[in-house]
Amino acid sequence: MQRNNNQVCGREDRESMLLPQRLEAMLYEAYQAYCDALAPARLGARIATDFRDRLFGKAERMPMARRAFALAETFIASEVTHKRPPFAIREVQCGNRTEPVREEVVFSLPFADLLHFAKDEVLAPQPKVLVVAPLSGHFATLLHNTVETLLRDHDVYITDWKNARDVPLSAGDFGLDDYTDYVIRFLQELGPRSHVLAVCQPCVPVLAAVALMSEDHDPCTPRTMSLLGGPIDTRESPTAVNKLAVEHPYKWFVDNMIHRVPLRYAGAGRRVYPGFMQLSAFMAMNLPRHLGQFRNLYQSLADLQTAEAEKIENFYEEYLAVLDLTAEFYLETIDKVFQKAELAKGELMYRGTRRVNPGAITRTALLTVEGERDDICAVGQTAAAHTLCTSLRPHMQRHHLQPGVGHYGVFSGSKWEKQVYPQVRNIILAMS
Repeated sequence: MQRNNNQVCGREDRESMLLPQRLEAMLYEAYQAYCDALAPARLGARIATDFRDRLFGKAERMPMARRAFALAETFIASEVTHKRPPFAIREVQCGNRTEPVREEVVFSLPFADLLHFAKDEVLAPQPKVLVVAPLSGHFATLLHNTVETLLRDHDVYITDWKNARDVPLSAGDFGLDDYTDYVIRFLQELGPRSHVLAVCQPCVPVLAAVALMSEDHDPCTPRTMSLLGGPIDTRESPTAVNKLAVEHPYKWFVDNMIHRVPLRYAGAGRRVYPGFMQLSAFMAMNLPRHLGQFRNLYQSLADLQTAEAEKIENFYEEYLAVLDLTAEFYLETIDKVFQKAELAKGELMYRGTRRVNPGAITRTALLTVEGERDDICAVGQTAAAHTLCTSLRPHMQRHHLQPGVGHYGVFSGSKWEKQVYPQVRNIILAMS
């Protein structure tokens, strides 16, 4: 009888261990079922728009047909996808010359590629710049405008993060320390006298990487470090994002935000923070604006305003392309960056044994950029890096507050190109 009781207890223990795994898989499976259910309708919409001219000939003269096709195309544009869209940067204006550009993967690791935007006919060597893209639910292509602008005067590389649901479990875990290691490894691949630019979330691991490299006297330590709209100290002017992170205990994020990749993908079984959840959170912050944009898209298509429609479609092609984050990276970022602000407090540990010391940075010039209306990383959060880099002389520190822009305006759009980018270019030029 004792043996039978032990067998029953053992079976119950195994079932209790499997229950969280089943629950973790449920939301992702439900989301996948929803996508599968809409697939036939999206296929029908694509067929209709692909053959509209052939089927209807003079559809542009038929108001009802124009509205029907506009609705179909808007429906297509609203699809959330999970594959990286192309950068599609084929040429760039360098002074008076137009230079062809090609993409090359020059180094590959399990969770990211080092992507190089190569130019064949540059007359003189240009400073090498590593753009560290955020790993926050979107692909690196969200920085298309950032890269395209930098290419005018620089030899540009970018961290091209992979979708965690496509990375097999055999590749192991990927946490905040691994992210820091990737930055260091990629900078070493670029070699001495390079430069690094981080946008948003990676400002913390980039600052940590440069501090570690400086302390180790690594010859590949970058000459400049530009931090754009990053959460160096989330205690400064907390935003809605910051408040969400501290209002809930760590366990709440473990129980509610982490899910397992379904069996159909290469990363089956991997625990992730799904990209579609991050996208939902971002869109909820500005839902009326997004709904208005889709109404504008429909109306532009119906009115044959091609240029305006194309502009909206291009934005949402990138914005609605999402990737999953590994559970360990997401949870460590919540814990160490947003809840505890460990870097700002001088408490961030690398691999559990080595304290990250930004005061070790002596030869890397620092530029911080903030947006006046940034509702994700508020004013003061990025500038906090200057307080931490205690060994940098005044002439190696610059801060730029960009009036009239939110988070995305810091690295994309006309004010990025005309007002923020010159700040980046000038500090790189001064230290090259």
